[in-house]
Amino acid sequence: MAKKKEATVEERLRALYNLQLVDSRIDEIRNVRGELPLEVRDLEDEVAGMNTRYEKLDDSLEVIKNDISSKKNLIEEAKALIKKYNEQQKNVRNNREFNSISKEIEFQELEIELAEKNINEYKVQIEQKKEVISQTKERLKERQTHLKHKKSELDDILAETEKEEQALIKKSEDFKKSIEERLVAAYTRIRKNVKNGLAVVPIERGASGGSFFTIPPQVQMEIASRKKIITDEHSGRILVDAALADEERTKMEKLFSKL
Repeated sequence: MAKKKEATVEERLRALYNLQLVDSRIDEIRNVRGELPLEVRDLEDEVAGMNTRYEKLDDSLEVIKNDISSKKNLIEEAKALIKKYNEQQKNVRNNREFNSISKEIEFQELEIELAEKNINEYKVQIEQKKEVISQTKERLKERQTHLKHKKSELDDILAETEKEEQALIKKSEDFKKSIEERLVAAYTRIRKNVKNGLAVVPIERGASGGSFFTIPPQVQMEIASRKKIITDEHSGRILVDAALADEERTKMEKLFSKL
């Protein structure tokens, strides 16, 4: 079996620059989405939290209504006892029994007074909670509408870009397979550490792309010879000559237009 021919430095540079162009295109697509996925997730969490709060408020309203019912039952029971004690007073045999029953009546009257006070307090609480529930419901409806709009916006962007993004991710993996692992590792490391994820840049007006540091003429000639892989001493980026970059950019633009 014939040994696979080792790629030349120029072929490696072209493959690295093509990989950069593909990854930059993926970055552009993701930048279009921007913070939208996170915004949608945050809105979903907010809506879920508001739903839980709304349910708790509704439950607490039911608890207060049940408390009012209990107090009303207590009042009816106290009234029934007062009626019973009034009847008993008619048949007392001495002052001691009369006074004892009077105390019971007084106690039940106090129970009624306290229960009525509690009911009035509960009614105030109900009005307050109804106001909070109304505000929460209105706010929830507004956030749900906003979430629906943002989800629709995200879905539209995904529908437009997902197919292209997946094709580009596959193309990026294909390019990585054609480049030796150490170079891919270096490219990935540089890409993480530099602005805009640009690990491979062409020389523009005597400086590396996106940099103001001039590259000495001798180094520029070495880069143009495509005999070895040279990195920018200031940014660490891999450098390619402008002619190679233009050729690969034209080629890759045709590929992108087909995706």
